[in-house]
Amino acid sequence: MKNCNPHILEYIELVKSGKYPVCTEQVQLIDLVERVLGEDGVYVDDEQLEKYLSYQKYFPYDLFPWEKFLFALHNCTYTADGFPRFSHLVIYGGRGLGKNGYLAFENFCLLTNANPVKNYNIYDYANSEKQAKRSWNDVYEVMNDPQNKAKLSRFFTWNSECIKNIKTGSEYWYMANNAKTGDSYRPGKVNHDEVHEFEDTSALTTSITGLGKVDHPRRTTCTTDGDVRGGYLDDLLGKCRKILNGEVPDNGTLPFLCHVESEEEITDPAMWYKANPSLQYRPTLMWEIKQELGDYLENPVAHSAFATKRMNFPSKEKEGGIAKWEQIEATNQPIVESLLKNRPCIGAVDYAKTNDFVSAGLLYFVDGKYIWVTHTWVCTNSADLKANRIKAPLRDWEKAGHLTFVDAQEIPPELPMIWIANEAARRGSVIIKFACDYFRFAWLRRAAESVSITSDKKNGKVMLVRPSNEMMISPIITSGFVNKLFVWGDNPLMRWAAWNSKQIMSPNGNITYGKIEPKSRKTDPFKAFVAGMCFSSELEKYDKAQRQLRSLPFTINIY
Repeated sequence: MKNCNPHILEYIELVKSGKYPVCTEQVQLIDLVERVLGEDGVYVDDEQLEKYLSYQKYFPYDLFPWEKFLFALHNCTYTADGFPRFSHLVIYGGRGLGKNGYLAFENFCLLTNANPVKNYNIYDYANSEKQAKRSWNDVYEVMNDPQNKAKLSRFFTWNSECIKNIKTGSEYWYMANNAKTGDSYRPGKVNHDEVHEFEDTSALTTSITGLGKVDHPRRTTCTTDGDVRGGYLDDLLGKCRKILNGEVPDNGTLPFLCHVESEEEITDPAMWYKANPSLQYRPTLMWEIKQELGDYLENPVAHSAFATKRMNFPSKEKEGGIAKWEQIEATNQPIVESLLKNRPCIGAVDYAKTNDFVSAGLLYFVDGKYIWVTHTWVCTNSADLKANRIKAPLRDWEKAGHLTFVDAQEIPPELPMIWIANEAARRGSVIIKFACDYFRFAWLRRAAESVSITSDKKNGKVMLVRPSNEMMISPIITSGFVNKLFVWGDNPLMRWAAWNSKQIMSPNGNITYGKIEPKSRKTDPFKAFVAGMCFSSELEKYDKAQRQLRSLPFTINIY
């Protein structure tokens, strides 16, 4: 390295010393930073950094080495042209790391006269006003501290919504998640807090479109892990890991990722520093987490946030989940349409309530793999949707074509049945079986007949799924995940639904499938898949015999 500020070097040496365990991504980050600081023209503005760090006197805490390391790289490291070298800082750490405290200090510094850019407006975004206000409140309390108020009032004005630098005109605001806010703003810096909670990423996208109107644009993203899989957070982590692996250029992103790396490390206090490098300076926090460990060991289901948020390692097996996340991710295999032409398939539908979610799909079996083509309908009248309980980017998944919103009191039964018929017809497929929950087929009966799926169970085509069917197929489903035999395409909605599902074991050891959480984490897409899998042996017969059935016409009568 040509130029390494002591505050940057302190954390580099700490990681290399091995004094405390760090995860793989921390070692990779040090390699990335050392390479960048060796680039021609890259420099750290030491004078500016020292001025910023002097403002610690206003705060009730000093920055830890990892915080000074990130602060120096994000706010005081520049290219030869004078642009911030790391314009986007990503902090992914366990609960208690101090993300909001760091963010408050960073925002305060950039609001001061030490930042030469005028009108450098700063906006904090989160999924709720309470969360968005967390770092802002820390700065507000600094302003109102009796020891600081008289002096700071010479440079700032503030009220319950905005903190403003009198000389530079820079302002600091907090915003709840709303795609309509931020569209016409001129931010210098945008912060996204706890992005795992964002249901709709349109606000994230909109909030950063104004960056670039003011010099030295920056972003800071802070988050723990969460329960939504396949959404914005996983996409962000995937991008960060590609950067750290050297697969893609960093393009100004500085990924600070902290987490334990195995199930065993979740319960090993010596490894907790991997998820939270602040623990070595906060013995009280370490004591508290050890108390929480006892609760987690006693009831992992009720205290699953210990693994997910404290350790940034969601443990699905501990919760009775259907599979590990990497096994669910392995379903992201391309669906090759040419393999489905003139193939037999099984149609399936699942729903809990007609005014909530309804999912349908076609199941194929080709060369030993189960291929699932699916779609979901979401009722805008859903009580869980209105109550903002569903923490998933549904609008993004709608744009990607995975679901359709139905603006009605309930979802008409014709929608899934017509979709099934059309999808089968365009592939020249014959639906050899149709699977649906035993207690819910009455809702679909007439719609099924309209697409030539007779409701007469005696014909052997309609198969009504009972718990006993799930019990018999559960070993096949488990094996399918383990051996990566499920092909769902790039469908984050399906992965989310699978992640939301759990195995329910009866006293005699039989397994059925249910919801981990009854309201916010929907499972209908996965349950439709399970319904189809219950009769997948019928498809295997055709595949083994290498038979292809000719296309049969479907008559669709909408009434």
